[in-house]
Order: sequence, then structure tokens, then C-alpha cells
Amino acid sequence: MQDFPWEFETLAVRAGHTRTSEGEHSEAIFPTSSFVFSSAAEAAARFSGNEPGNIYARFTNPTVRYFQERLAALEGGESCVATSSGMSAILSVMLGLLKAGDHVLCSRSVFGTTTVLLQNYIAKFGVEIGFADLTELASWEAALQPNTRLLFAETPANPLTEIVDIRALAELAHRNNSLLVIDNCFCTPALQRPLELGADIVVHSATKYLDGQGRALGGAIVGDAERVGKDVYGVLRSGGVTMSPFNAWIFLKGLETLSLRMKAHCDNAMQLAKWLEIHPAVEQVLYPGLLSHPQHGLAKQQQTGFGGIVSFVVKGGQEAAWKVIDSTRMLSITANLGDTKTTITHPGTTTHGRLTPEQKAQAGIVDGLVRVSVGLESVRDIQGDLARGLEHGPL
Repeated sequence: MQDFPWEFETLAVRAGHTRTSEGEHSEAIFPTSSFVFSSAAEAAARFSGNEPGNIYARFTNPTVRYFQERLAALEGGESCVATSSGMSAILSVMLGLLKAGDHVLCSRSVFGTTTVLLQNYIAKFGVEIGFADLTELASWEAALQPNTRLLFAETPANPLTEIVDIRALAELAHRNNSLLVIDNCFCTPALQRPLELGADIVVHSATKYLDGQGRALGGAIVGDAERVGKDVYGVLRSGGVTMSPFNAWIFLKGLETLSLRMKAHCDNAMQLAKWLEIHPAVEQVLYPGLLSHPQHGLAKQQQTGFGGIVSFVVKGGQEAAWKVIDSTRMLSITANLGDTKTTITHPGTTTHGRLTPEQKAQAGIVDGLVRVSVGLESVRDIQGDLARGLEHGPL
């Protein structure tokens, strides 16, 4: 594609685009369900895999391919499979790489729906599910079994922004002949590249920062040509967890500004976290950029920025947390994140609401916890909006 190595910002704008005979400057959208062959022999060659090319839009589409190639370049992977959502990306990894009798070891500190997917659905197919404390390597090691085939972790984790040592966890996984899958949603490749630290596969909810403006659903898996390019791709081809070409085009446009946006998110989040840390109505602030964060040093080592998610515990429990949320006038009360617009949610009753009280306790989801995805508005306006519910302290 190029005769010299491009840097991240250039890859984010240029990688993966092959112009058609029309000579378009912006990537084209191909809204077609099928593709035409020049002959029956060509159709047979395409379907058999003997000849590359478009077949059917469930698993081959030029616009989707542009996005896949660009994200693979940004993450430093050989292959990328784009899917219909972040959760379908995780599902595709599990279906493509596991079989009955295998054991999955997952962090307790993950998005609530990931826990539900594993325990309520993947387990139905005879896959054993175990959990470990994200930041404690000894917990992972103690929970490993001879049939453990896959370790799954978010870092930073949702919503407490806990961080795992990716390199150390990868070494542990590989000693056990297991794969390490990292959800890189919070950082994106603009701030963290897990494959370079030893992870085998990276998953994304493209819905979040890769889009950056809350416009479309999508997911992605990045890794090697064998496991991702064949095994996980096979789930897409047969299972149809397909990304729309319209959505792929939106994500392509999002990737072009990813580096700039992530820097701005980080700057605003750091300012907000410092302001919250000294607020008398706030019991605790969880942001990797703060010196008070338990894994601040590790975050500095494996990330180039601290991200845009700030979680904090309000004194007074759920009632006080809801008061802060309901008093806002500008912030968007929604469970989505990674938007240019700042969003706010109460994890215990939304993103992690389907977990049992015991699971919430194990994951550290307390009643007073509030998660803010810090957007690109003026940070003074964000602070002012939060102050409406914080100014009188706990109820």
C-alpha cells in the first residue's frame, strides 16, 4: 500500500482505502446485498475460496473491508473482522475459538452484559466459565485450569477504570497454552496497543470511541490471520453478525479523527477528575491519570493517555448518585460512552443492573457509583452541570 511506514495519524486517514474506477476521494459506500460474477466458473471459484473477491454482503463488502484493514493497521494486527456490535464481536470470538469442555477465565471487572453473555449463554454450550480479580495476577493464576483456553479482560475496565498488566497476563496465558483477549474499548489503539504487549486478540465496540459521535452500532476483532482471519471470520460468514456498509463508512470517518479526539477526551477527563477529587460531596474518584489511582504507574507504562472515562462515588449512596444525575441539564443521561457529548449513568442500575448483588459486590459496583464519559464540551461547563447535584452534598 505504501513504500514507507506510515505513522498512526496517517494510517487513521489513509489505510485500507482502494479507490474504484470512479476515482472517488472519500471512501465509497457499497449498499448492495450481493455481487455479480462474470461467469459460473468465477462464481464457483469465489465461493470455494480459490479466487479472492466479493461474494455476498453478509461477509464481503468493500466498505466494510476498508474499515477492517484500517483498524487492523492501527492495532498492528494481521486481520480484522467487523461485526454488528461490540457484544457480537465478543460472541464471535467465543464461538470461533472455543468448544464444549473448554474453560474461559474472565475478569470480574467487565461490562455487565459480558458477564451475562458468558454465564447465561456461552455456558449453555458446555464451556466452563471462571472469574478472576482483574488487577491481581495471583488470582488469575489460581483460577487457571488445565482446560483453560482463553483469558478475557477489559483494561481499563468498565466502570472502575481498573488496569491489568497486559504483558504479565499474556505471559501467564501463554504458559498455560491459553489465548489472551483484551477489550480495548476505553483506550482504542490511539492510547494502547495490546497486541504489542503480548495479547493475542483485541476486541472493540466500534459504537464507542471509534465512531466518537454516537451514530452507529458496530464491533470488531483484530488479531492474526489464522484465528481471526479464518476461525472468527467463519462465524461471521455462517452466523451473519454483519456490519452494515453504512456503519462501516461512519466508523471510517471516525477513525480519521481518533487521535485528535482521544487527546481532547484525556485532557478534559483529567481536569474533571482533579476537580471531583477535592469536592466535599465525593467519596472517591476513579481515573487512571490521578496519582491516587491504584494502577496509575502501570497506566503510564502501557498507555499513552489515561482515557475519557471518569467514575466517582458520591457520599450518600444511590439516592445521592441519582440526585447528581437527575440535576444535570447539559449532560446526557445514557449508558453509551465515547461520544463527543458527555454522558452520565448509574452503573449499578443500568450497565451492571442485571448482575446479582453478589456479582456487583465482587465487581466493586457500589450504590453511590456514577460513571461519566467525558466529552468535548468546555470542561468548565461539564463541572458546572455536575455541581448542580453535588453542591449540597449527600442527602
